[in-house]
Amino acid sequence: MPAHDTRLPLSRRGFLLASTGAAAALALAPAPAHAGARRPFGRFGSPAARLTPQTLYVDPKGRGDHTTVKNAVTAATGSGWTLVLAPGTYRETVAVDVTRTEATWIGASEDPRDVVIVYDNAAGTPKPGGGTYGTTGSATTTVQADGFTARWITFANDWLRADHPDITGTQAVAIKVQGDRSAFHHCRFLGHQDTLYADSTALTSFARQYFSHCYAEGDVDFVFGRATAVYENCHFRTLNRTDLAGAPYGFVFAPSTAGANPRGYLVTRSRVSSEAPDAFYKLARPWVPSSDTTARPSLVVRDTWLGPGIDAAAPYTNMSDAFPWQNQRFAEYRDTGPGARITVPENRPQLTAEQAESATRAAYLGDWKPWQGEC
Repeated sequence: MPAHDTRLPLSRRGFLLASTGAAAALALAPAPAHAGARRPFGRFGSPAARLTPQTLYVDPKGRGDHTTVKNAVTAATGSGWTLVLAPGTYRETVAVDVTRTEATWIGASEDPRDVVIVYDNAAGTPKPGGGTYGTTGSATTTVQADGFTARWITFANDWLRADHPDITGTQAVAIKVQGDRSAFHHCRFLGHQDTLYADSTALTSFARQYFSHCYAEGDVDFVFGRATAVYENCHFRTLNRTDLAGAPYGFVFAPSTAGANPRGYLVTRSRVSSEAPDAFYKLARPWVPSSDTTARPSLVVRDTWLGPGIDAAAPYTNMSDAFPWQNQRFAEYRDTGPGARITVPENRPQLTAEQAESATRAAYLGDWKPWQGEC
């Protein structure tokens, strides 16, 4: 995303206290006692009792096949591998390339606070050998393969602006997801700017993604990209900022849907809460990248509770005045809460009941039904 906001952010202490359980989620505090000291892989087997020949066990304490997620991914060549991750902090960057399809990652304790994949690159972080990482390169985890599923894992980027006042590229991605049929159940996504990058591999690739019972937090454009993504029963939390004198502190969604794609982001049966003062956040703004000026960002927020942190009078704004939000595909339906009050009707486009019949997870995801089976 554009490096438009170079003002100083929260202190590191502020970040660690930014949300309930955030310190534990980043594994910077001791893991809970239930994290599985005696059975690090819970009900999912072990190297001595492997569930399937294509199951690998990862444990930073050395009780699995590998001590890092990266090494396990390297070993899992081809399609259909499952990684079971024991509780712990995995401080590393990880990439799942397009050849490693139908992969499943499982947090063994079945509590995402126990299993944390985290790193601290930002877009402006210098790379060894010259240059900087850029937004995409800042991602702690990158998933390009189709058919990826994750359960009970925290994906985080703990880079902080306050620690690097000399860096202006403050985008710091926790995860970039590009593959089709990518599903996340009971996962957490922690960061500040550009936390969750729900994208695709190409303009002509309409990657479908599904997020169920997930938690995402951040400040600037922290859920963004051009995927066709459904967020169901999710919790989005906007962070407080001590570095800014006034609103807005940031923006929850920044879709960049390709113009040819009829469906972008669908948020349903979810909630948006905030640590910031009332009305200090916008619900969304459209991202029309310089690489695709024909994009028509699409966002539907329906049956969702919007807390007082959202500016109810003007919940949308422009990222660029050349592409006003009114020309994009933003709409709401039956939202509730103080942030959903319609005080200026022209600022809150609403779906009709007939239009809402097409704004469903089934309509967005087609023949793929990731909500079926174990979630």
